[in-house]
Amino acid sequence: MFVLGSLITPGVGLIFWTSVVFLLLLFLLGKFAWKPILNAIKTREEHIKDALSSAEKALRDMRELQSNNDKILQQARAERDALLKEARATKDSIIAEAKTKAQEDAMRIVEVARELIENEKNQAQDELRKQVAQLSIEIAEKVLRQELKSASKQMEFVKQESDRIRLS
Repeated sequence: MFVLGSLITPGVGLIFWTSVVFLLLLFLLGKFAWKPILNAIKTREEHIKDALSSAEKALRDMRELQSNNDKILQQARAERDALLKEARATKDSIIAEAKTKAQEDAMRIVEVARELIENEKNQAQDELRKQVAQLSIEIAEKVLRQELKSASKQMEFVKQESDRIRLS
């Protein structure tokens, strides 16, 4: 009953090390992944804001120059769309990469946990086998002592065993 309970509830050490690995993963992601992502997005926003500022300036100039109005407006929109598309693509690729990395790490952690559980299960089974063997030997010893209490029974047992050994 004790062995079964220890297989169902994880040990404090397992919970501790799992928590440590998870917190370390969060720290590493926070230190090395999120800052560059946020900086890249901030830089893209600044580029977009700069592009929008350029478009507004061009719009003021276009009011002065009616002949170039449509051409400059289309150019500013195309530039803005390209920057937005590039920013979205970068964001999506960074998010996909982070998800893949997190899944790989989670799979590694699960695999380590499975191996630990399997090892503990095997150890428990070995211990149980040893205990069963020991109990069997003790029971056999007690039965033989009970059956061979008298000298006549001992002699009869020795004779049967010696006959059996000769026949083999």
